[in-house]
Order: sequence, then C-alpha cells, then structure tokens
Amino acid sequence: MNTTTIATVGGVTAARAVAAEMCVDLRRGEFLDQSFERRIGPLDARDRRWTRELVYGMLRNRAAIDTILAERVRGGLARLDPDVIDLLRLGAYQLLNMGSVPAYAAIAQTVELAKRRHGMGASKLVNAVLRRTDREREQLNTAPPPADAVDALALKYSHPRWLIARWIERWGEQDTERLLTLNNADAPIAIRPYGIVREQLEAMMEAAGVHVADAPYARDSIAISGGTTFTELGAFKKGLFFVQDPAATLVTEYASIPTGATVADLCAAPGGKALELSRTAGAVVASDKSFGRLQRLLANQRRLENVNLLPFVGDARNPAIRPVDAVLIDVPCTGTGTFRRHPDARWRIKVSDIAVMSALQKLILRAAAKVVKPGGLLIYSTCSLEPEENDAQVDSFLSDSLNWVLEPPADGTLAPELLDGGRLRVLPHRHGTDGAFAARLRRVN
Repeated sequence: MNTTTIATVGGVTAARAVAAEMCVDLRRGEFLDQSFERRIGPLDARDRRWTRELVYGMLRNRAAIDTILAERVRGGLARLDPDVIDLLRLGAYQLLNMGSVPAYAAIAQTVELAKRRHGMGASKLVNAVLRRTDREREQLNTAPPPADAVDALALKYSHPRWLIARWIERWGEQDTERLLTLNNADAPIAIRPYGIVREQLEAMMEAAGVHVADAPYARDSIAISGGTTFTELGAFKKGLFFVQDPAATLVTEYASIPTGATVADLCAAPGGKALELSRTAGAVVASDKSFGRLQRLLANQRRLENVNLLPFVGDARNPAIRPVDAVLIDVPCTGTGTFRRHPDARWRIKVSDIAVMSALQKLILRAAAKVVKPGGLLIYSTCSLEPEENDAQVDSFLSDSLNWVLEPPADGTLAPELLDGGRLRVLPHRHGTDGAFAARLRRVN
C-alpha cells in the first residue's frame, strides 16, 4: 500500500497513531483483539487492514526486532521508556518487513510519533536508531544463530524460550518448529452457514468476490479469503453465517449432545460454541462472568435472529442454574493453541499461569458437574496445548468422581485421527486448525 494515501492526523497517519495506542492498551493488560476492535472505528477498511498487518506482524517478530534494536541503542532497550520501545518496534517492522512502506516514511512517521508523545529528545533517539537500522539492513541477517537449539528457535520465531522447551520435550524439534511457523502465519477465516445451506452460501460468497474452500475436518465450514472485510458482506449482515475456527466447531461435534436437550454453556463468550449447540438443542443457557465479552454473543444472536439461546452474566465457579441434560465448560486457559490468532498472548503468558489456570479449571469442572442431571453429559474443553490444563484435569476429576465416566461419541462422529484415548485432541501442526482439547463425560447415576 502507498502510505501517502492513508489519512493523516497532525502529520502522523491515523493508522500509525492507532497502532501506537494499541501498544499502550497491551501494556495495560488489554487483549489485542479487544483493543483492535475498539480502536479501529475511525479508520476505513484499507487502513484497518494496514494497521492489523503492522501490529500483528510486529508482535509475531518482536524477539528478532528487539535483538536488532538492542544492538543499536546505547545501553540496551531496557533503559528506554516502554512506549518509546514500542514505537521503535513499530518503526523497525515497517522498515524491515513491510515492503509497501518506503524507508523514509517508516522513519519520518515514527520520529514524528515519538516527538508528539515524548518530545524532541526521544524523537532524535528514534531517528538515529531507525536510520542506522536502515543503513545496516544488509548486515542484519549475517549474524550466526545462537548455538542452543531452543534459543535459536526462540529468536527466529519470537516465542518464549520456556514454552518452546516444553513443546520440544513433548513433540520433538521438527513438530515444534512446524507449530512455531504456523503461529507466525495469518490465521485463516472459517465461517459456519446459519439458516442457509452451504452451497447457497458459497455461491453468495463467490458472487461477492470472495474465494471459498473447504475448511479442515469441520463439516459445512467454509474457509474464505480475498474480497472485502467479511463484516461488510451482505450475507453477514443478513445473519447467514458466523465466524468459527474448525477446532471450536469440532468441540461441539465431539460433544454429540442429543437433539432437543437443554444445554448450559457456562463459559460462553464470545459465543460460537453456544450458537453451534443451539442448532439442535431445545434451549441453550449461555453464561459468562464478563458482561463485556458477552456483548459479542448478544450481537451475533441479534444478527442471526436466534431464538433458543438464553444469555446471562454468571460465574462458572457457582452456576446459577438448575441441573440440565448437558453442560459445556470451555474453561479459561492459557490459550497456547490459538497463538496464531492472538500474537500478543505469547508475550503475556508466564510459567506460573499454567498453575493458576489449572486451579481455576479444577474449581469450574467440579462446580459444573453439580448441575448435570443423572445420566447427563459434561463436556470439558480448552484451547490450550498444555497437559496440566487438559488430560491432567480430566484424570484428576475422574479419579475423584466415581459416578462419572469418559464416554467418547459414536464411531464416525469425527475423523479417527482427532481422537486420542477417547478425548478430542486437535493440534495446529498436525491438523491445520487452532488447538483444542475436549473430554466427553457421562454422569452414570
């Protein structure tokens, strides 16, 4: 894109100003997708795509960018204001990774941003560092990689070293590198037809200039690319589809909940699984403790004109419902299976988070079990790849709960390679989707 066409505010393009504010949001603990949706309102569709490419791309390459910058800042990056560091990262990513951005624009715009936000001293530093980076770009790829394999992968793919070490121990170096590669690629968009057959929806998409293809494993899901932003499509506005990665769809297919059942989704936001279950359920009560996150479910419900979804704000640790036929708990987790979709998450996660999440998951699992009718189903799921959040939780629950058994769905419900010991295990590097885990548990009395 020619950056001169992007709207400017006070000499700085609006897209770059928004990108800088999104970095502030991330430092304050806000999630990237929430910040993006909140900040992009004033931008047109082209600027939104450009801003997304910049911020998401910078986060996916942050370790490599930091290494380059640290060698060009006297005393290292740690001595700088965190906001100046983020401005340098954004500038360096434009300079080195966005071929559509002329070097002079990447430098001048970042310098102006630094001047506006931090004064002349910061702008001079930013100018010197980015100009040196531009001059020395031919030398940047000549340094030998770290001798340690884990350090080399952490630098090349911009992931935490401790997490890479865990994954190599579990899957080996080759599979881990494949996972890291996929995490740094743009996540494809998959949609689910709603109130329309797949073939009709595909025809509407193609007529709108959208490329359609099969999405992996999930029946009726359509992978879309090209064309306009999906929210601008007539089929979206008419409520004829919603967006859902195949991994999430597979959790609901694995659940195999009987038609007409009353279902509770106790960790429902943003709502895709609840919508999927509502196709055949008698009713789905969908709760989440976050009123803000529940808004997307409510918006989708209105757009799709869904009538058997009953959302409310509630804490899954203390479900405010009577026992029902089936309960789904897509519990809060570290989200290590969705890093391609959430590149900020890799920089937020800490080793201790696995233990913290595991403790919360244990509470939710045991609370949810109390609101399943005798003979009913409990589906435990996560988008984590970590054993402590998946198999360990289910094994612990089953060892403590003698009136529960693992009951996989009927043969033929899912492709056999997605099942591991009766549990759903979807891995990005093996199945080409987000990561997901689920266990289908039956209350026997």
